[in-house]
Amino acid sequence: MSENEMQGFNEAARALLRPIQDVGIVGYGAYVPRYRLPASEVARIWTGGAGGVPIKEKAVAGLDEDVVTMSIEAARNALARAQIDPTLIRAVWVGSESHPYAVKPTSTIVAEAIGAVPHTQAADWEFACKAGTEAIQAAIGFVGSGMARYALAIGMDTAQGRPGDALEYTAAAGGAAYLLGPKAESLAFFEGSYSFVTDTPDFWRRAHETYPSHGDRFTGEPAYFKHTLAAAKGLMEALGTKPSDYAYAVFHQPNVKFPERAAKLLGFTPEQYQTGLLSGEVGNVYAGSSLLGLTAILDVAHPGDRVLLVSYGSGAGSDAFSLTVTSLIEERRDRAPKTRDYIARKTIIDYATYARFRGKLVME
Repeated sequence: MSENEMQGFNEAARALLRPIQDVGIVGYGAYVPRYRLPASEVARIWTGGAGGVPIKEKAVAGLDEDVVTMSIEAARNALARAQIDPTLIRAVWVGSESHPYAVKPTSTIVAEAIGAVPHTQAADWEFACKAGTEAIQAAIGFVGSGMARYALAIGMDTAQGRPGDALEYTAAAGGAAYLLGPKAESLAFFEGSYSFVTDTPDFWRRAHETYPSHGDRFTGEPAYFKHTLAAAKGLMEALGTKPSDYAYAVFHQPNVKFPERAAKLLGFTPEQYQTGLLSGEVGNVYAGSSLLGLTAILDVAHPGDRVLLVSYGSGAGSDAFSLTVTSLIEERRDRAPKTRDYIARKTIIDYATYARFRGKLVME
């Protein structure tokens, strides 16, 4: 190892995030709404059907669905797999960029609905599309420090795009919930995590603005790829692992091309990343994107399989996690609906129905 390589390894090792006590996933749950808007339908309205589309279709929340209701569904699935008393949960954290209230937490409603109140900590998290993994990082610290036996972290969104904007093809609804606890009770445990953050304004939404703005191709470089690759490489360097050590890898999925390119640049094969690549079928569920992909992997993984999880959030930053699946996965995953079950359960809608569901028709 050269001097420069040794220096890079030492820096990564110092930045590795690892708790005092081992932590893992005790239960997990996904939720995807049944409604689907074909990308071709967006193109029909705004371009007359001309040009290509970045995905096949995206999931759309119904009139009675929001981040709260979807988070509750995913949390109940996680609890069904874990089968623990919800009053033992000491933290309920929801990461999203589309919380239904500007001032009133999503997390307290979710905690009440699953029976985790009143002896619990609750908070909402924000960091664009990595708000969910941000909550997981905090939950690892909470459980790993001994402050709590169980903590619930959720990534969920009903993300919106300005009518006719490129985001309207992909901005979707859905996400996942993860109940974290001691390694001994886990169906997959964390070997370590690593975060990489800079001030890169690739995507933003100011207060009182309905739709977000973005830097077009700037969102790829130096935003998505710089942070995703740096976080993944930093984690693997710190742990002394390489792509071939992992059975699966899942990345943030704003579209299909970005995670595919990131995986290939890192040295992963299609066999490793295709299982968790869901954006072509459900769109970009923002804070739940990589977390939803991980649920699809856990639905089929075998004991001993290693999984690399890398999120990305505009603004910008990435969290990377290395997990190992345990023998408990076999008995727990069938206790709740699988992610592919939600994807297969769908009702196709047209653009007019989508506009009604998402409140895009505003009466003055």
